[in-house]
Amino acid sequence: MRLPILLLYTLTTMAQDLPSPDPHAADREQLLKIFHAVESSINSQSLDLMAKQMDENVTVVWANGEVSRGPAEVLAYYDRMVKGKDRILTKYMTSAKLHGHARFLGDGNVAIADGTMEDEFFPIIRGPFKLSSKWTTTIARINGEWKVVGLHLSANVFNNVLLDEAVNALKYVGAGALAVGLLLGSAITWFLRR
Repeated sequence: MRLPILLLYTLTTMAQDLPSPDPHAADREQLLKIFHAVESSINSQSLDLMAKQMDENVTVVWANGEVSRGPAEVLAYYDRMVKGKDRILTKYMTSAKLHGHARFLGDGNVAIADGTMEDEFFPIIRGPFKLSSKWTTTIARINGEWKVVGLHLSANVFNNVLLDEAVNALKYVGAGALAVGLLLGSAITWFLRR
């Protein structure tokens, strides 16, 4: 599995930038466990583990702009999108990377982290597609335990594989319409000349 190798590389690279000794070393280990639990939960198609990493007041902004507040709404969103009767996906997979170290705020009980994801979606109505996206999260120590309080997922709305497909489809439609128009024009001209 490539995740442990990626994690080792990320930790080695990031460790070079940390103060020695790192006052947040134990916290960083806990945050990495949360990171892996969330990614694993998504890839195993069971968000229960992800929901356990979240505070009861968590806010998640999904890549489609929808907002879920609280673990129950997070699970309801996933069920509606991937499991429910009117679902739009059969599966969603991700490979997430951290972008640098988590930054600790104030007294060290709040941390912010961000990174990238290579997502693969398996829609009901078409074949799978891949999309590069970004994420940010805010994690807080609540009652001595680190919990996700905010998660934001986003993708480039101006340049992505779906827009490329739409542009290509428009080109084909335009070319087809031009061909049909030329054929109809030729047929009408021929008919009028007879």
